[in-house]
Amino acid sequence: MKVIKFIASILVAALFVNVAVAGTPSKVSKKATLSVDTKASKIHWLAKKVAGQHEGTIGITSGSLIADGTKVSGGSFVIDMKSIVCTDITNAEYNQKFIGHITTGDFFEVEKFPTSTFKITKVAGSNITGDLTLKGITKSITFPAKIAVVGGKVTATASIPVDRTDFGVKYNSKKFFDTIGDKAIDDVFTLDVTLVAGK
Repeated sequence: MKVIKFIASILVAALFVNVAVAGTPSKVSKKATLSVDTKASKIHWLAKKVAGQHEGTIGITSGSLIADGTKVSGGSFVIDMKSIVCTDITNAEYNQKFIGHITTGDFFEVEKFPTSTFKITKVAGSNITGDLTLKGITKSITFPAKIAVVGGKVTATASIPVDRTDFGVKYNSKKFFDTIGDKAIDDVFTLDVTLVAGK
């Protein structure tokens, strides 16, 4: 009788273990390349100047992340420079004028350079290093990121500071025009990136 009870207790324990495992979100069990969901992914940009700041969004056209278990080891994504939107200027005419200016040669020259890219070259702990290509110029940048791998889906978020002068964008920069006064625009702008990728 004791033997039967012992066997029954083992079976019940095994059942609970199986249920617990089945209820746990699966991770990427082996190295896999996951496609970036361009609708769920987003980029918010913020640029500051002496007299204030502007912000908005910009689209991601494609990309992928390489996941292995709970870690991301590589990947890349493409930014649609023609999709730049400013969300803080409510006057339609001024908004259009602003976007028209930042997409010209003074800034990002989107007709000549319609896309920008970022490619991961190294992952060390929570720090991501990669090559950012903007206006045809490639620079290596490093920044911290938060990465979650759950249920075969990867979500990566990061706030990426970018020095525009590294990519030839010198308009109203104190680095090049030291007498510009209150018309100066900060050299560094921020890209808050959220990437969602899955099979």
